This record gives sequence, C-alpha cells and structure tokens, in this order.
Amino acid sequence: MSFVISPHFLRRVLLADAALSGAAGLLMLSAAAPLAGLTGLPEALLRWAGASLLPFAALVAWLGTRERPARGAVVAVVVANALWVVDSVLLLALGWFEPNALGYAFVAVQALAVALFAEAQVIGLRRAQAPA
Repeated sequence: MSFVISPHFLRRVLLADAALSGAAGLLMLSAAAPLAGLTGLPEALLRWAGASLLPFAALVAWLGTRERPARGAVVAVVVANALWVVDSVLLLALGWFEPNALGYAFVAVQALAVALFAEAQVIGLRRAQAPA
C-alpha cells in the first residue's frame, strides 16, 4: 500500500501507461498484418490504433518525467484512456468487426489494462491534491 501513498505514484503510473501504450502501439503498427490474421481484426484498424498510441505514449511519458505533472494534462490522459475503453467495448458490443476469440481477448485485455491505468491516475491525482 505504501506504493499508492508514495508522492511519486502518479508519475510512476504515467510512465507505466506510457511504456505499455508505446509497446502496444509499436506492436500494432509494425505487426498489423500478422495480428490481423491472428485476431480477425482489420489490419487497417490495428495499424491506425497503433499509430495513434505512439504520440499518446510520448506525451504521457513526458508528463511522467515532470516533478509535478499538470493536473489538466493528467485529466486529459484519463479522459483519453476512458474513451479508449468505451471505444473498445463498443467495438466488441456493436459488432463493427467480427474478431475471433483471440481478437475479443486482445481488445478486452487492452481495455481492462487501460481502465486500470485511468483509475490509478485518478487515485494519483487525488493523492497529489491531498494535504501533506
């Protein structure tokens, strides 16, 4: 629990989000064709999703290196993460595409990880505001 109480918790969560987002972005961008074959998701969707994650990861990494990340910027990251989760759920629920079981798992696990990062970032923001 001391990790959550740490004054560096928010920065660490941002850096972890950036690392995972960057890795996922590189994977989807560079391996879109093989991933499409494995998941049943469209190659173009994987490529565009991967490309969108790279600048996001760079911004989040930059925020994570700040001594005191700007509250508004972190809120924007939380909102972007929440939108990713909503879009992922809609992608699966509305049948926009027809992924196979691995594709469903690929999207669902990503959405869960992103939701956990958003929640941890909200916790970090609250901790940063709490009086010392």
